[in-house]
Amino acid sequence: MKNRRTKQWERDRLEMFRQRCRDSGLKITPQRLIVYQALLRTDQHPAAEQIYRQVRRQMPNMSFDTVNRTLATLARIGAAFIVEGTGQPRRFDGGMEDHQHFRCLRCDKIFDFHHPPFDNIEEPKGLGKKFKILRKTVYLEGLCDKCIGLEK
Repeated sequence: MKNRRTKQWERDRLEMFRQRCRDSGLKITPQRLIVYQALLRTDQHPAAEQIYRQVRRQMPNMSFDTVNRTLATLARIGAAFIVEGTGQPRRFDGGMEDHQHFRCLRCDKIFDFHHPPFDNIEEPKGLGKKFKILRKTVYLEGLCDKCIGLEK
């Protein structure tokens, strides 16, 4: 994965965010902007609670409900997406470039990786006739290198 934290990367993503808001008929409110920026500035794939704690430092009156609804809106308009998992709180990712996720089952960290063959996974024949496929994702689970080291 390329370094997502460059100033140019952030400027590009903020412009994409503004355009997606305009295309969706949404106002670019200070609350939406601050939640989106908090999501962009981390590579931790945070849950809503983590984003809430971060944005409260800048906007103390913002409610958890506002943060949670804003994150859902960001996912709905394609400015972020929900990293699917099993039995976990929803986690969010602001990196919209092609990539996949690996979650460590011991420490619960989610790591980005990019394996180009996963970008164009073919759906099973006939599935497209029954369903409208909006996104194809790859999500792997196992143990990260640090947690493997703990086993030794």
